[in-house]
Amino acid sequence: MFAHLNTVSGFSLQYGTCQVEQLVSQAKKLGFSHLALADHDTLAGAIAFALACQKAQIHPILGVNFKVAQSRLVLLAKNSLGFGSLCRLVSLSNLTIDHIYKEVAQGNLAVLLGPHSNFGQAVRAKQFEVAQEILRHWTLLAKENIAIEVVTHQASKSAFSTSNAAVMLQLAKANRVKAVITNAVRYLTPTDAKTADILDAIRIKQKINPNRVERNNSQGYLKTPFEMAALAQEVASAAGQSDLAGLLVTFTEDLAASCALDPIKDLGFGSISLPETEVVLNGKTQGAHRELVARCEAGLAKWGVAQKSDYLQRLEAELSTISQLGFATYFLTVAEVVDLTKKLNIRVAARGSGAGSLVNFALGISGVDPIVNGLLMERFLSPLRTALPDIDIDVESHRRLAVYDAIIERFGAERAICLSMRDTYRVRHAIRDVGAALGYPAGEIDLFAKSLPRIKAKDVRKALSELPELKRSSFYKLFTQGKLDTYLDLVEKLDGLPRNLAMHPCGVLLSNSELLNRTPVITSASGYPMSEFDKDDVETLGLLKLDVLGVRMQSALSHAVSEIKNTEKIEIELEKIDLADKKTFELIQSTKVLGCFQIESPGQRELIGKFSPEVFNDLIIDISLFRPGPMKSGMIEPFLKARGGFSEADYLHSDLKPILQETWGVVVFHEQVIRLISLVTGCSLAAADENVVD
Repeated sequence: MFAHLNTVSGFSLQYGTCQVEQLVSQAKKLGFSHLALADHDTLAGAIAFALACQKAQIHPILGVNFKVAQSRLVLLAKNSLGFGSLCRLVSLSNLTIDHIYKEVAQGNLAVLLGPHSNFGQAVRAKQFEVAQEILRHWTLLAKENIAIEVVTHQASKSAFSTSNAAVMLQLAKANRVKAVITNAVRYLTPTDAKTADILDAIRIKQKINPNRVERNNSQGYLKTPFEMAALAQEVASAAGQSDLAGLLVTFTEDLAASCALDPIKDLGFGSISLPETEVVLNGKTQGAHRELVARCEAGLAKWGVAQKSDYLQRLEAELSTISQLGFATYFLTVAEVVDLTKKLNIRVAARGSGAGSLVNFALGISGVDPIVNGLLMERFLSPLRTALPDIDIDVESHRRLAVYDAIIERFGAERAICLSMRDTYRVRHAIRDVGAALGYPAGEIDLFAKSLPRIKAKDVRKALSELPELKRSSFYKLFTQGKLDTYLDLVEKLDGLPRNLAMHPCGVLLSNSELLNRTPVITSASGYPMSEFDKDDVETLGLLKLDVLGVRMQSALSHAVSEIKNTEKIEIELEKIDLADKKTFELIQSTKVLGCFQIESPGQRELIGKFSPEVFNDLIIDISLFRPGPMKSGMIEPFLKARGGFSEADYLHSDLKPILQETWGVVVFHEQVIRLISLVTGCSLAAADENVVD
């Protein structure tokens, strides 16, 4: 069946008009079994596209439409090695044709010479000898992996004219080179052509007539197999070779089949890729699990609990799970990052469910004893989850980049890079960009954008209709008169489209020496190597993503300790401070806690006044209660009444009392939920966390 070999998404910034999921959905609707994505100079949408194809049972084809000098050509990966070639080429900041020749010569890429390639440009300029020389060179280099891309948008006097396509088909036959037909797809349906026009105007900063936002030609859409067969016949007839129409379609289908990728086999979906054990262990030959066991035992000895049976049993259970999942290297890698941070005299602490792991406590990743605090390993890691666990670490905000530098220096730029995130169009950006393209006065555009809340671009009409403050504006009057219809239509069309890639504020990516063959790497504005993929993409690929969060309170703590040492000549070790200090709790109970992390807001001060915390665990409960879920569900009032003795704690059943006693019958912690499900259903704690009963 026919397959489109040259389509783009919104990741072709300010060129493509749709998101990858929309592209795949439309292809599924039209009955395609294969589909290619060849965005301009980027692979940023490749993993999301392949994942969407996998869900839609469409064979994904991944490529890139590269700009080389003043021409463009499409390269399609034929296998995992071809995808690696694409990653390396995208990563080059000074890409030249020689770089492309080198990768194509390896035989893992298919080359499409289309209307905008140097071959196509020579054809259009009627420099046929030059065109044939270019074709001969490519044929010698790429052999059977070369194809001439024939495109017609039925637009006269353009690169996408039928007459130009016919000449390219004639040259393909004359030189015994296969030709394929594509539609150089930019948008999903003809009505989306307006969006393409507005994006062009935004990209080249050229104003267009707001009273006539229409293309003379809107043929660059995702056409059906029937429509593409008709185009093939039109081009073949124009070339005087009607019998070639069938071959055009057949060659296209054959090339699609040869370039179809298996997301699991070729892209590594569902796999786990960690730094090599010998790299993590600095060349030691000892196995990862043996090293992990030794370090954990040493860690428990350091804390003076190595002989306690409950600790030994918990450690054995956790290590068994880690061994079963093959995650020993993961824990050693995270421990190495934490140790690097500590050596720089930077404060560091783990956050989230990772605090429930005794292994993390023993390795020094977390400073929280999960047994003392009643935390569960299953919330963090269990045999029922094969994906890598997630450990977030907090560091001093002003030294976060120093941690990045240390990680990259320790593991090497071929194994450690930063993560990216997508800045997408929301209402204010869309209002400004579309308004500028339509030639509206800059001052009025800016005023309109600032009058809108920070919402999605697709919700602009809803905001104008419902928000009282907007109903009093001049824009509301124009809106009700229908004078903003075209403007708002275009604003809504830009909703969610990527505007640019930026460095993630905390994500660091770690893997083995194959990392640069699995992700394209570009340079961030601050000069750090950065993957084009976002956090969801790298999780799909099974790469280790570590969140290194810069926290101002960590900086404040570090500064306070330093100043006390300088002024009072007293050295304070925060980790050894008495958590039951009487004067500290007297201060907290007074509610004079401005500047105290997490308990300084007006709402928290009110809750603390009613709660009157007496021990450290009370603070944990207080902070857990002061969240949207507990507050909206009315959990605070019954807790305070029971704690204050104004009512009896309601445990529903006596068997639940041991689980809910510390929170006076109110379910506050995720661990309580897990234990309750396990108790009531009889399932394991791991199954309870997955909401699955064995």
